[in-house]
Amino acid sequence: MNTQTHDVTDFTRDVLERSHQIPVLVDFWAAWCGPCRTLGPVLERLAGTADGRWALAKVDTEAFGAEAQQYGVMSIPNVKLFVNGEVVDEFVGALPESEVRRFLDRAMPGPASAAVDEARALLAAGDLEAATNRLRTTLADDAGNAAARLLLAELTLRTTPESIEEVLAPLGDDHSDRVEALRVIAHWVRERDRLPEGAAREPFAAALAGVRAGDWDAALTQVIETLRAQRGYAGGAARELGRAIYLLLGIEHPACESHYRAFTGALYV
Repeated sequence: MNTQTHDVTDFTRDVLERSHQIPVLVDFWAAWCGPCRTLGPVLERLAGTADGRWALAKVDTEAFGAEAQQYGVMSIPNVKLFVNGEVVDEFVGALPESEVRRFLDRAMPGPASAAVDEARALLAAGDLEAATNRLRTTLADDAGNAAARLLLAELTLRTTPESIEEVLAPLGDDHSDRVEALRVIAHWVRERDRLPEGAAREPFAAALAGVRAGDWDAALTQVIETLRAQRGYAGGAARELGRAIYLLLGIEHPACESHYRAFTGALYV
């Protein structure tokens, strides 16, 4: 097991005290729990590539029942991020690796995460130039910052989708689901002026306009309209675009959550 992963023998020392030095991701698990056996190797693999930025602590709820109860563990696996002795974020269930990475990108503290949050706020306010500059400054100091690079790629969809590969290339195989999603979305955005004729051309073009405007709610609304008008339009372009949006943003994104039932219904009905 890598040095950034350890089985807890003393909760106070291994979790609370250590979290004053670096963030500690605590995996509350048990040997009888099937989903725990699925999630555990994912967490261990990510901890092994964390370069000391955070540590993984494995807490067997059978041995640490009092601590599990104290921290409100109702079902497992339950993963909690401890910083300075306090829980700052958590998730429950065996999430896929792409979702765990998304959680870590969002939850881990540090100057880079603050810069990404600032850029995200600028992007939400419509100041694309300032958001781009903030992200590029962050990447100049830390070229491997995946959260900054992924957000810059998302912003690139709105500004220069033809340059998406330049932004994504340094990520290599990391965050492969979201990288592929960005490539799919960028492809269709670039194809907007060359879409084939058909009953679904107008709503699909509107979906792509929503992407360019950063309006994911409008984009998904029009993806659903495209599926309802002509499910197989352009070889299943709406299905491909919709799934890519869900991969990029995650099911918990407000737009994805609000359209999930309609999207899945339009895919198959």
